[in-house]
Amino acid sequence: MLTRPSHDVVVIGAGVVGAACAFYAARAGLSVAVVDRGPVSGGTTGAGEGNLLLSDKAPGPELDLARLSAGLWTELAEELPESIEYEAKGGLVVAGDPAGQAALRAFADDQRAAGVTAHEVAADRLHDFEPHLAPGLAGGFHYPQDAQVQPALAAAHLLRAARRAGAVVHLGEGVTGLPTGRDGALRAVRTERRELAARAVVNAAGTWGGEVAALAGAHLPVLPRRGFVLVTEPPPRLVLDLVYAADYVADVASGSAALQTSGVVEGTPSGPVLIGASRERVGFDRTLSLEVLRRLAGQAAALFPVLADVRVLRAYRGFRPYLPDHLPAIGADPRVPGLYHACGHEGAGIGLAPATGRLLSELLTGKEPALDLAPFAPDRFVA
Repeated sequence: MLTRPSHDVVVIGAGVVGAACAFYAARAGLSVAVVDRGPVSGGTTGAGEGNLLLSDKAPGPELDLARLSAGLWTELAEELPESIEYEAKGGLVVAGDPAGQAALRAFADDQRAAGVTAHEVAADRLHDFEPHLAPGLAGGFHYPQDAQVQPALAAAHLLRAARRAGAVVHLGEGVTGLPTGRDGALRAVRTERRELAARAVVNAAGTWGGEVAALAGAHLPVLPRRGFVLVTEPPPRLVLDLVYAADYVADVASGSAALQTSGVVEGTPSGPVLIGASRERVGFDRTLSLEVLRRLAGQAAALFPVLADVRVLRAYRGFRPYLPDHLPAIGADPRVPGLYHACGHEGAGIGLAPATGRLLSELLTGKEPALDLAPFAPDRFVA
């Protein structure tokens, strides 16, 4: 086994969260290595739609993290020399009946108090935003701060920028061990090909974050939550914003293991329409579910009847890294000196990645983090 030179930080995971951690750490002057058992964006990131949402988050720690990230994504879109297909297109949440609109109104009032911009849209104004929306909806709310990136491109370009700042990346190498010293502190990351000495290790392994934590003797109950996305042929731009039904917010916050689907429809700069969203906890079962695909197609056509005549070209699935309280684990693990976590973001990892990376780089360089990390403490779960 080869032993490489020591690094300040080894990041485990080359998805968008790991890429952001590597980017901000390298830019802060730390020597960084990234390891992943697969390719860049080979896990959850590669199966994501790229949504950067404030609209679906209630006031609290996750919304604070999302607001910080929203500003950082704007900076990254200008800073990275390559396109990440950042589109500040806004989001539209729609209600099917007056009770649903009242619930959206109460939710938006709370969000506004926390600094989110939300505009109520009367039923007769919905078509000003989305001309092809179904008739008969009760109204909605427009969130101009919602945006989108192409997630695999974003991760790749963040890693490329990290490399320009001196980071090294080892792909196709599974982590087999996390050696510790006599004091119990992590000293290295062992892969199938090498051992990388490090004073800090960042667990950004997504749905496998629990297994990585266990290698270090720490408990982190990350579970996979499966979701499907339909991709249509590229029609003329039929959907201008990200549009979703009001029940999506409740599904995101639910801890149910059962199948849940809610209509989420968005156009993309390259043409195809993306249709989601489903959630279910079935382990890492990748079986194609026709029931889920039918539900998603039906809910999309209910929101946009014009889509009934648009062909679906393919469907893909992925696994969101779910933690029981719906908050990611971010920060130092007090049980294992030298171990840091950046995982468990569920379906919001793409949106929350820059803030996660920046906060960890601040910790690693001895600075005061821009947000209180106590709600994201990795040791908050009882084994």
